[in-house]
Amino acid sequence: MVRKEELTYKSRDRQTMLHAIRWIPEGEPVAILQIIHGMQEYIDRYDEFARFMAEKGILVMGNDHLGHGGSVTEKKGTYGYFCKKDPATVLVRDAHRLKKMTQEDYPGVPIFILGHSFGSFIAREYITRYGTGIKGAIIQGTAFTPQGTLNFTKFLVNVISLFMGDKYRSSLINGMAFKGYLKNIPGAKSKFDWLSHNEESIQKYEKDPACNFVFTMNGFKTMAELLKRIQDTDKMEDIPKNLPILITAGKEDPVGGYGEAPEKLCGIYKTQLQIKDVELKLYDGMRHELQQEIGREKVFEDQYAWIQKVLNGAG
Repeated sequence: MVRKEELTYKSRDRQTMLHAIRWIPEGEPVAILQIIHGMQEYIDRYDEFARFMAEKGILVMGNDHLGHGGSVTEKKGTYGYFCKKDPATVLVRDAHRLKKMTQEDYPGVPIFILGHSFGSFIAREYITRYGTGIKGAIIQGTAFTPQGTLNFTKFLVNVISLFMGDKYRSSLINGMAFKGYLKNIPGAKSKFDWLSHNEESIQKYEKDPACNFVFTMNGFKTMAELLKRIQDTDKMEDIPKNLPILITAGKEDPVGGYGEAPEKLCGIYKTQLQIKDVELKLYDGMRHELQQEIGREKVFEDQYAWIQKVLNGAG
């Protein structure tokens, strides 16, 4: 039987208590999987996937980022706002702190990370800093943004922030961020249909105030800064050459340009950086949120099989 444990710990912003969850299997776990969730969602949305893994002996854990889920309370926090000082670094260090806490409770158990979407940006930065301390990384639903677009977006966000403040929510910037995501979905019923084919999941997302909100200027600035860091090929050189990496996405995912960004990242990791074990897995008929998508059981099985392969030293 899987035991679900909720906990809190202090963020590296030195103010906020972060909400986190562990899904603990019966007996000694064979591995630990840390999920780093995406923007405008929270860790408990991965409950089904986490229980699947935990039933197979893998402890799953993850925190709600600053400005997300249970890390926002009535007394403290704002949806879509991280923190004032260097939020891009704080997010990475918050994930690392939970990793260290769990490692202390389960010494010697190999740890994997899975970063989805915005969480994949955090994961890609994480492996440049702390890659030697994990067994493998799954980069899911990731993206690349042309440098010119990134520079223009940062400039625009900074100008708006100057006049309106870091907690301002701009429909202009939000529209730019998600522009074109529905263009290949004729007759879309919801503005969130690009997330998956799963209508039930889309409806839940749309009705959930912890999902259906607009990022603040601080949120968009943080995302732009993370993208700038993780697209720097010089910084990528810090990724350990022997770190197994699985890059995965839906072929209908507009965030990654319908497979282009995952393929590009795979090429950089394999060819340019000479990382020894890099695998690319793209799914026909799937959009952005693989853990919520119709046919997600295949994704669950594939990711479990990859973890087992790494644990067994194959590949």
